[in-house]
Amino acid sequence: MTAAAPDPAAADAVAWGELLAASYRDIGDRAMRDLPIYNEALGVEAVGFRRFNGTIVGIMVTPWFMNVVMPAGAMRETSGMSLRIRFPAGDIEFALSEIGQIGPIASCSLFSPMFQFADMAAARATAEAALAELMLPDDSEEAVRRREPATTPIDRRNFLRGTLTERRG
Repeated sequence: MTAAAPDPAAADAVAWGELLAASYRDIGDRAMRDLPIYNEALGVEAVGFRRFNGTIVGIMVTPWFMNVVMPAGAMRETSGMSLRIRFPAGDIEFALSEIGQIGPIASCSLFSPMFQFADMAAARATAEAALAELMLPDDSEEAVRRREPATTPIDRRNFLRGTLTERRG
């Protein structure tokens, strides 16, 4: 068996994510470390960067936020505005901004600040799960199953009978 050749598009996406992570590490060291929103237990990591619909998307984890991020291309004049992007899970609204040497980016906040994460493993796992959900078609069987309530709603008749969600024989 021969190993599959690396996918250059995937390598480009990972490389872009790493460049963005390097910029955020610099921002963290210069401007964020002493702020009260900075979680010392976390670092900066680009999670799951990949090609999607002709662009790049992934999740940036920092000690102060977790965002879905993508390059904003030629939208240099739109910093501070927003943009709607269609993903398999549905439309997501992104804020446009500019990051140093990276240029214009579109980002959608998932968490900020990041104090609910005790360590990078927990933050990374959450980022991976969020990206998987984002790429899951809204009408797929798995998405529908995940979005169903874990228990059936309590109706008045069952409540008054004392059965709630349990079946009595």
